Amino acid sequence: MDSTDRPAPPYLNLLEPAGLVAQFLTHPPQDFSAGAARDGMPWFVAKFDLLTTMEPAAKRRITALPLYRWWGGWLKPLTCFVGTTVTEYAPLPARFDAPILIAGIKAQHARDYAFLIVKDIPQDSPLLSAESNAASKALVAACSDNCFVLLEGQALAYVTIDFASTEEYLGRLSSGRRKDIRRKLRSTGELEFETVPTGDARFADPAVRAEYYSLFLNVYNQSEIHFDLLTAEYFDAILQDAASGGVIFVYRHEGRMIGFNLCYVCNGNLVDKYVGFAYPQARELNLYFVSWIRNLDYALRHGLRHYIAGWTDPEIKRYLGAKFTFTRHAVYVRNSLLRAILRRFSSAFESDRAALETKSA
Repeated sequence: MDSTDRPAPPYLNLLEPAGLVAQFLTHPPQDFSAGAARDGMPWFVAKFDLLTTMEPAAKRRITALPLYRWWGGWLKPLTCFVGTTVTEYAPLPARFDAPILIAGIKAQHARDYAFLIVKDIPQDSPLLSAESNAASKALVAACSDNCFVLLEGQALAYVTIDFASTEEYLGRLSSGRRKDIRRKLRSTGELEFETVPTGDARFADPAVRAEYYSLFLNVYNQSEIHFDLLTAEYFDAILQDAASGGVIFVYRHEGRMIGFNLCYVCNGNLVDKYVGFAYPQARELNLYFVSWIRNLDYALRHGLRHYIAGWTDPEIKRYLGAKFTFTRHAVYVRNSLLRAILRRFSSAFESDRAALETKSA
């Protein structure tokens, strides 16, 4: 069966296979607990620094407030999140009534946790159906009616596959960017390429799975933000899942694997989920740039509509030609004073949008 003809997932807002949600619930990230409501809405609990995605200047103002060392711990509470960390958007039940859903979420979780966050709600996403976007608008309205504070979320990068070749795609960029990217792509001649489906027989070997996970950890450890550390058990499960439509782009140099990119072909899109690199080789051979162009070429050759490139590193993705669609988080704060403080600083959580709009001005 062609991946674009697969049955619709049991959730709204879902860009990736529903199997990722199931594996997240079975193998949550390190130090997380996870579960799902009766209607299927996933949730998880973790300690969370509320200043993580705040603009640096605003974060400095808060941490400089009197006695922050004593009360700052209030901003790193055990928090309940509605959604997952393995889907681009919060998965919504296929049939739901927004006021009833939010009332149920509050009744189940707000008494036990000082902070309750419905994460990654799309804002008129061009990657979703009209039904999903309408459901998300209804969800936002219900959150507002129930005293949730709406905060700007992250920027999801994507490329519409409306070009006949990657050369045409590069031709749309500025001359300076074209020259720089083509220079970086010269390393392609030093690389060996392989495309491997998830569920391939090689992933029955624990040593092979461990090698992939170690490269993933390399990228995680050098990231600026550390929130959800996906476990080896989760990676074992998704690497061995033949039904998910996973495609792994493998990169080798002199016979050694120095990188991989795990993507999913789902609903007519190529969704980029996980990457692993060996350093310094991946940097020296410009693997990030090489993999970007290779992913675009794969999406083009397979007749896909979009390459969905994820949340991280928005500025470099913009440099590479991506467009962006934004999300919101709806935050319920049990303490009314802290809720008022959060409303006061809500505009300080727009770092992705502010950075991208400044660069494009």
